[in-house]
Amino acid sequence: MSKFASRQTHESPAARITREIIARLEAGTRPWIRPWRGTTTTRPLRACGIPYRGLNVFWLWMIADFCGFTSPYWMTYRQAALLGGQVRKGEKSTIAIFYKSYAKELEASDTGERTSETRRVLKAYAVFSADQVDGLPERFHPAPLVVPTEPEGRQAELDAFFAALPIHLRHQGDEAYYEPLVDRITMPSPTLFSGFDQYYATLGHESSHWSGHKSRLDRDLKGRFGSDAYAMEELIAELSSAILGAELGLPVTHLDHHASYIDHWLAVLKRDDRAILTAAAKAEEAASMLLKLGGRTRDSAADGENGGDDIESVALAA
Repeated sequence: MSKFASRQTHESPAARITREIIARLEAGTRPWIRPWRGTTTTRPLRACGIPYRGLNVFWLWMIADFCGFTSPYWMTYRQAALLGGQVRKGEKSTIAIFYKSYAKELEASDTGERTSETRRVLKAYAVFSADQVDGLPERFHPAPLVVPTEPEGRQAELDAFFAALPIHLRHQGDEAYYEPLVDRITMPSPTLFSGFDQYYATLGHESSHWSGHKSRLDRDLKGRFGSDAYAMEELIAELSSAILGAELGLPVTHLDHHASYIDHWLAVLKRDDRAILTAAAKAEEAASMLLKLGGRTRDSAADGENGGDDIESVALAA
């Protein structure tokens, strides 16, 4: 998955939350289907331990997932200070929402009679995850129920392959994604995967996104596919990771986990019968680059790739 930074605007709380949720849905993410083992799920909790309700539950879940927070507790800056904690310098808050009631005086236009009507307005306040606060009591960082253990299937040869790629890689949270703006891949810890083969396969997918950075293959699809560029980038990464899987002996079952993109892909392919040629060619280009960087280069001349009218070259030019 390729992740893009959210824009900062002076939106209403409802507009901000709605925009972020739509962005996640349009990105096709299905966080309940992953090749790694998730952590125990609980409702987001206030500093006092009372669970949040309504939209706050799903909103704070989404923020925690996005940022890699594991503590279920959220609090204001002042609450953190009263608990003996200190929000770390540079940490950004998010919002929690509530309805504030107020009385509005109304006057009937025909009789002039005045009545009072109770109305509600949506308000927001800034909160921080306990993971953003130093010095809190231990209860705000519950220990996992299961001690993480390294899954089976680790291979020194594949470790060496991915280590040879000059990727800025960090292990944090429980979501895998590539950020073009900072040129960085974030992966869950290998201990969260059911097997190292799934870890390698997921890293291969994100590495395929990494290959398209402007300093490498400069894969800008907006001019070719417009609003469908994001979905097409995901298709290219899927096809590229499938090629990597074939070369490195990795599973390709993770392709099914991106089935939510299929509607986007079908729409593009029905409108443009050359789109799949372009996607396949760019996927081959990405996989070839990664294989070369990882020391798995094959002699292309021996495969006859330099002769004749190469359909992949035609597709790239399309």
